[in-house]
Amino acid sequence: MSGLGAAVAAAFEWRLAVAAVATAIAGVMRGFAGFGTALTLAPVYSVLWGPAVGVPTMLLMEALIGSQLLVGAWRHVNRRVALPMAGAACLAVPFGAWVLVVADPAVLTRAMGVLVILFAAVLASGWRYRGSRPLSLTLAVGATAGLMKGSTGMSGPPVILYMLAGSEEAREHRANLILFFAVLGLVALLPPLVTGLFTMTVLVKVALLVPVLLVFVRLGAALFGRVGQASFRAVAYAILVAVGLVALIA
Repeated sequence: MSGLGAAVAAAFEWRLAVAAVATAIAGVMRGFAGFGTALTLAPVYSVLWGPAVGVPTMLLMEALIGSQLLVGAWRHVNRRVALPMAGAACLAVPFGAWVLVVADPAVLTRAMGVLVILFAAVLASGWRYRGSRPLSLTLAVGATAGLMKGSTGMSGPPVILYMLAGSEEAREHRANLILFFAVLGLVALLPPLVTGLFTMTVLVKVALLVPVLLVFVRLGAALFGRVGQASFRAVAYAILVAVGLVALIA
């Protein structure tokens, strides 16, 4: 059997069904809130297939959907904050990718679980950073997010908490996050490409799961402004905690 045939045959088993459900949930979260893809899918995919397959799969899928949301969000972006942060993050991605290659898969998966649970707890508590957003701090947050993106596929926690410190409206917060994740998502593809992590197995999984993600991202975007944000956030936080627990105990 050819490499493609073997990869397709191997993909159709119970893990694909679990991944499809997680992908649908992540798509709704991403379309509605502007984030949630990596936080949901990186731990789930890593539990199902290991970080060396799960993270590249998620990275490629996220890059494919980033531009879809960016078109409508661009006019609401605070470029003074979002662009420098994205630039710093892009420069830090290769260093995080080195961690992905050398780290123990089980340890990395559990680290993802801890990170997601802590982040969900902070968001649910209502705590927000209330300080100023000078350029130096913006760059530091971006670099931290880039390291996390390269190693775990998840750059969201520091960026989301930092962005929420601003006085922008919810639509602007969402647009800033969409821009950041879209730019970083494209740059984050380079290290896995260079190190050979985009295997036929990864490409087949992406081909099977991207249609699910695209459909549910559009659904989430359509729900924005129509569903109460408080209710949506409560459900999203519960999902993130559940995902984190799965990554810890699997």
